[in-house]
Amino acid sequence: MPDILHDFPILRPIEEVFDALSSPEGLSAWWTLTAAGIPGPGEVFELDFGPGYLWQAEMSVFEPPNRLEWTIIDADPDWINTRIGFELNRTESGTKVQFYHAGWPSLNDHYRTSCFCWAMYLRLFRRHMEFGEFVPYAERLDV
Repeated sequence: MPDILHDFPILRPIEEVFDALSSPEGLSAWWTLTAAGIPGPGEVFELDFGPGYLWQAEMSVFEPPNRLEWTIIDADPDWINTRIGFELNRTESGTKVQFYHAGWPSLNDHYRTSCFCWAMYLRLFRRHMEFGEFVPYAERLDV
């Protein structure tokens, strides 16, 4: 099964990065239209990407401030049972982020599109954390 992997630095403290990745408000600032859920192991988040795209993910790993992971439980068929995770390490200048979206069923067109989309969304996340930038949801893949 193929995985999507991205590593990058963020010039912010690890605790702030973890909070932005694990909270509904943080996720809505860079990834989802809206998100709802309570950060914690076994908690289910609703991830709203617009009409027809209300997905659910269970927080399968929650180890502040170093690791978190969601297992996708309701979404596009290609995403179901995949895992989206972040491993964070403190650095002198901030945080090293190791991202993965693991367990894709095949190297299909959806996987290839998601590789691009994740790179774009993670860039927005970094810019949001470092500079406070906010891009409206409808424009996030256009910048």
